[in-house]
Amino acid sequence: MLNFNPQLIIPELYMVALLAILFVQSISQRLKDKITWVPFAALLGAVIAGVSTTDPEFMFYQSYKIDGLSQFFKTIIFLGLAVCAANSVRVGSLGQANKADYFFFMFMSAFGLLLLSSTVELFTIYISLELASFSLYIMLPFRNKDPRAVEAAVKYILFGAVATAVGLFGISYILAGQHTTYVNELLTMDWSFSQQPMALIGLSMFLLAFIYKLALFPLHFWAPDVMQGSSNETATFAATLPKLGAIVIMVRLMGFDPGIELKVLLGVFAALSMTIGNLAALNQTDIKRMLGYSSVSHAGFVIVGLVAGGAYGLAAASYYALVYMVMNLTIFWVITRISREGKNVYLNDLRGLHSSSPLLALVLAVSAFALVGLPPTAGFIGKLFLFGAAWGEGFYWLVIIGVINSALAIFYYLNLVRHAYTMEQTVPSRISLTPAGAIIAVILALGVIYLGVLPQNIFDFLMQASTEFLS
Repeated sequence: MLNFNPQLIIPELYMVALLAILFVQSISQRLKDKITWVPFAALLGAVIAGVSTTDPEFMFYQSYKIDGLSQFFKTIIFLGLAVCAANSVRVGSLGQANKADYFFFMFMSAFGLLLLSSTVELFTIYISLELASFSLYIMLPFRNKDPRAVEAAVKYILFGAVATAVGLFGISYILAGQHTTYVNELLTMDWSFSQQPMALIGLSMFLLAFIYKLALFPLHFWAPDVMQGSSNETATFAATLPKLGAIVIMVRLMGFDPGIELKVLLGVFAALSMTIGNLAALNQTDIKRMLGYSSVSHAGFVIVGLVAGGAYGLAAASYYALVYMVMNLTIFWVITRISREGKNVYLNDLRGLHSSSPLLALVLAVSAFALVGLPPTAGFIGKLFLFGAAWGEGFYWLVIIGVINSALAIFYYLNLVRHAYTMEQTVPSRISLTPAGAIIAVILALGVIYLGVLPQNIFDFLMQASTEFLS
């Protein structure tokens, strides 16, 4: 039955209202640049999603599910959107573009991600994914007519179209094998290759669409080019929020407990993704391109939890999604503050950061330590959860490769800190930082520490949500 209850989708309805306001602003010459309210509106959305019900409830003929997992991801999507919006309020790289247009497409993409958090029917998942993707396609070229931004957008669109087409084709295999596209029914079915080879092949193909969004090997090649070519503000959004939508769907799909063949294949992809991402990042001088390869590596770490499966593995992957978002928002916040006139930041631009802006140097160090996975940061505890889940399921080889790659990442992440603290600027200068910019930088750094020191409440909630989802 339809079972439409507006009280269950207040976060989504709130986002629709924000989109309506931004649309009106985008067609009004007088209002198009009045967008300082946007970050506060997104932050209020996080509060609304955070206090909304988490009791399992189906809507729209069982294609839309409200549960703890969906509400957790909606909350962190709104939080990430608030930081991305705050990062973009003073964006100087849009040229003559309408700022309200830019934020309209940013919020439209986030709206698609909100829908992804709750959709539990394969065709509806596909439509939600495209809604989130198309808006991001439009955002990427916004960069003062910079040809690199156009190149990044074209690559992202073309490769994304192929990945989603393969994913759509995979749905037909699942439908032919299991005779349904509803996740709650698919959870109860056999997914072994010996019993359901067609369905398992279809699931593998459908997962490719989300492997692409996650920038996991072998569909990782777009990430460094998109990060390097897009504006700093757009790169911040593209590197964080779309990954959340991919992770929440992969968490639900891996709840099927597919055959060992698919798990081993994903494990191999994870190992290659971690290794290739880290090795390629070692010789990068453009920091955004380095972080693009870094995202390839971190995608591999997320898959470690998904391969482990079970309530613990899925909770670990969900927690790492939050950790990944906060770590990357923190380092991109620093990059955007350092950047002059929206230009890309290179390693040499970090020289003497400790003297030009001690606060930004400290926040950079915190985020770099977290991305490596050093205690007591969020990166350490997040990886600990992932490795613990995989080790408990017998994926010892994957854990060993993950630990080795964590050690390998030290070389390029701590190189950022080395440039910031041990090298001096050729021409001494000061970086001006607004009070709001400084406060947000501190909050993000504290968030990185908090998630590493006190993870238990959030992780327990995710364990409960995963258990309810699998039951």
